[in-house]
Amino acid sequence: MDIIITVLAAAASIFGAFSFYKAGKFKAFSSKETLLGAGFGWVETTPMGTVRLIAWLEFAGAAGLVLAPIAYFLGFTWAIWFAVAAGAGLALTMVGAIWLHAKRGESKYTLKMNLQLLIVVAVAAGLWAVLPTL
Repeated sequence: MDIIITVLAAAASIFGAFSFYKAGKFKAFSSKETLLGAGFGWVETTPMGTVRLIAWLEFAGAAGLVLAPIAYFLGFTWAIWFAVAAGAGLALTMVGAIWLHAKRGESKYTLKMNLQLLIVVAVAAGLWAVLPTL
C-alpha cells in the first residue's frame, strides 16, 4: 500500500509543481500588458508587486512539492512536512483565486482549472501527510 500512495502522491506533486511553475513563470516574467492580453484581467486592478509575489509563492510551492519528498526519501524524514505545507499553501492560493475570479465575474472560464489545481495539490498534500503514518 505504501508504494501505491507514494506513486499517487508523487504523480500529483509533479503535475501540481509543473502547473504552478509554469503559471508562476508567466506571472513573474511577463509585463502587465502581456498578462492583460493573455486574459489575466485581474492584474488591471492588482499592483504588479502583488502579482510578482503570487508568482514567487507559486515557485516556492512548486519547489516544496518536489524537493521535500526527494529529501524525505534521502533520509530526512522531517522534510515530508514541507511538501504537506507546500500543497496546503498552494491549495489556499487556489481558494483565493476562485474567490477573486468569482468576485470579478470571471469564473465561467477559470473555475474548472482552479478547481482542478486545488484538488491536485490538496490530494498531494493529503497523501504526503498520510505516508509517514503507514
